[in-house]
Amino acid sequence: MEPAESIEGEFLDYVREHQAGLRAFVRSLGVDPMWVDDIAQEAFIVAYERIDEFERERDFGKWVRGIARNLVLNERRKSARRKRILSDNLTEILVSTTSVPEEAIEEGGDQTRARLVALRTCLEKVPEKSRELLRSRYEQDAKAPDIALRLGMSSAAVRKSLERIRINLKKCMEDQLSQLARGNT
Repeated sequence: MEPAESIEGEFLDYVREHQAGLRAFVRSLGVDPMWVDDIAQEAFIVAYERIDEFERERDFGKWVRGIARNLVLNERRKSARRKRILSDNLTEILVSTTSVPEEAIEEGGDQTRARLVALRTCLEKVPEKSRELLRSRYEQDAKAPDIALRLGMSSAAVRKSLERIRINLKKCMEDQLSQLARGNT
């Protein structure tokens, strides 16, 4: 058995080596930017508590990303109580909104109908280049490097632009739904 100082020192080396990558991974899972550091920190805490389960010949980064992934999945399950995750259904709505017939909206519940109307209203306000990014990513399921190549951008710029667009759409939708709620009261 190794002394505690050796294990702690090794763990700190792992944290230093993998913290930026873990935060990027957590962000890529759709976690609200405000909560990315918290989720990453929770993943490292869980990893520290379970360090005796970690096999040194394994990839620590992959192991801690698995822990983070499970934490995010748990957050999605609890999202009704806490809103750390960007709109849970935003991706699905973005994928399907351009092809959702009006009849389907009419048949959906009031909340679904209101969300789709808010999303459509907000999408109309999005500049054409941003709409092209959304179409490429969510309708064509293209990855950032492919979009970057086609649009003459870097992959990082594509990911950052998509993140900003999603945040702006979420805020716009919240504003639209809030206005709708005030109008119905």
